[in-house]
Amino acid sequence: MNKKLIIIGIVLYLVSTAISYTVFSRDSIIPSMNEPKNTNDKQEPLTEACPLNGKLYSKSQRKLWESRRPLGVMVENHVEARPQSGLSQADIVHEAVAEGGITRFLAIFYCDNPEIVGPVRSARMYFLKFLQGFGHEPLYGHVGGANTSGPADALGEIKALGWSGNNDLDQFAVPFPNYWRDYDRLPDRATEHTMYTNTLKLWDYAAKSRGFTNVNEDGEAWDADFEPWLFQDEAEGADRGGATIINFGFWDNALGSDFTVTWTYDPITNSYARTNGGKPHMDFTTGEQLTTKNIVVVFADESVANDGYDHGQHLLYDIIGKGEGTLYQNGKAIDVNWEKLDEEDMMRFYDSETDREVTFVPGQIWIELLPTGNEVTVKKINPTAKPTTEQSKN
Repeated sequence: MNKKLIIIGIVLYLVSTAISYTVFSRDSIIPSMNEPKNTNDKQEPLTEACPLNGKLYSKSQRKLWESRRPLGVMVENHVEARPQSGLSQADIVHEAVAEGGITRFLAIFYCDNPEIVGPVRSARMYFLKFLQGFGHEPLYGHVGGANTSGPADALGEIKALGWSGNNDLDQFAVPFPNYWRDYDRLPDRATEHTMYTNTLKLWDYAAKSRGFTNVNEDGEAWDADFEPWLFQDEAEGADRGGATIINFGFWDNALGSDFTVTWTYDPITNSYARTNGGKPHMDFTTGEQLTTKNIVVVFADESVANDGYDHGQHLLYDIIGKGEGTLYQNGKAIDVNWEKLDEEDMMRFYDSETDREVTFVPGQIWIELLPTGNEVTVKKINPTAKPTTEQSKN
């Protein structure tokens, strides 16, 4: 009898150990990237314009994006989170301070579909407000969020909108392998900097488990009332400005700050290359520096929520209403007025001189949300003379 009890005890121990190992380690297992398939054919002609940023894709890619809806993913920008994965393939990127002067990104995906995006972090109220402008019930990928009672309660707002368990894809409510921890991708990082996701898996999960494709369970299309931005043709060389360097900070304008941003315009490629904290900002997956075709600096009033948050103050940005900003494209700067009168409105931009809605260069768009009063410095680089400096302040 004692021998049988010992054997039973050993078996139970082995079973419980196996179960514990599976439960506690599953989030650190890197999932297979084989399913669902990315059906993009790079041999096809690029004839189809992405509705979000005007970039051209193939007909196969258009067929793929027309079966889904925009997906916003929170990507962190802590120094230990760099280099991030997937930002170079976002249609649109929003950047603002999350807390303590550390910025965070809301990356919008619709036309492209990177298989690795991250590190993924928590939701913030103002990013949620930006996302609400991308049609009816956009998908939202994040790891928890601000939940202290008060005006910065992002999780409370998600619930109030009716997104919880529907188009909201909080990692805590979505099973593995749609999110996973990868401790080897960026070695020697704290656990909070190791969460990743796959856009194709999130779209697939939303469709199969939540009933969200390009329409919801009630047959309502995400873009029934969506009005995209306007786009222009790529500027010819003679219509492009000269090489310029754009500098700005969020909480600290010092050039040495870890979060100071520099965008350097190259008239040959008609694009801006990003430097963050004095170093080229790279995409881990591609190994290339982040570049964009358009940069919109949005000035908005910043305030502190005073909600008792233990790890620093939750922030608020007044982005419902009207304000001022600057659009940088084609090597030129255009003073703009921004407008977002309702939470579900897409933020729109108007030339401050003509009052006409601006047109974007086809390609990625970055929205940089700065506190009102911050300075943006632009240096024009003349190969035959010393650089000249212009400053704009709002």
